[in-house]
Amino acid sequence: MWGWFDPMYFLFLAPGILLALWAQWRVQSAYQRASRIPAASGYTGAQAAAHLLQSAGVPGVRIVPVAGFLSDHYVPGQRILRLSPQVYGGRSLAALGIAAHEAGHALQDAQRDPLLILRNGLVPLAGFGSNLSWIIIMVGFVFHSLHLVVAGIAAFSLVVLFQLVNLPVEFDASRRARIALVDGGLITSEEDRTVRQVLGAAALTYVAATLTSVLTLLYFLFRAGLLGGNHRDHR
Repeated sequence: MWGWFDPMYFLFLAPGILLALWAQWRVQSAYQRASRIPAASGYTGAQAAAHLLQSAGVPGVRIVPVAGFLSDHYVPGQRILRLSPQVYGGRSLAALGIAAHEAGHALQDAQRDPLLILRNGLVPLAGFGSNLSWIIIMVGFVFHSLHLVVAGIAAFSLVVLFQLVNLPVEFDASRRARIALVDGGLITSEEDRTVRQVLGAAALTYVAATLTSVLTLLYFLFRAGLLGGNHRDHR
């Protein structure tokens, strides 16, 4: 029976939910530790990001503060790097690591990284799939229409595709960040261990999001009878 409280839904998603909870704990724990350790270079997050971009020969990227806790992000179309207050003016290893990660996205953008271009192109499609897929699938089950169910699953597949593409983009940004920080003399090799813990914990959240989306897709396929058996009764 289809319903919001289908036990199979939670059975399918349990690994993703557990990983997400653990990843969130890891992020908070790693950030709190690293935020108490000042970088020996004395740079703020904003200064570190500007230094890395200048050293890489990437001009024209605006670095601005944005409200919110760990709300840091890069806007490719506008070439704006937005850093949360804790990162923008912070001088901790956490601030430098996060700022450098976002600067890594700016470097990807400047170099026309194909995966970043693909990810950016998938953003509106993933938004469409995320907003409408559940509605289409539920309407399909209500009216016993496999065609609608499959259409909804196809829409949700766009979310999964986005997550799968986003994962290597985020890993690459973190890799670039750590290399640039060490090579630029902004952190020592000893400090890099702490930065690695922060960025590694953050990467787990992307892994958890990807796993959850894949498991949700598998659940939809299972409930539609397209996985693990014959066509199921949509009641």
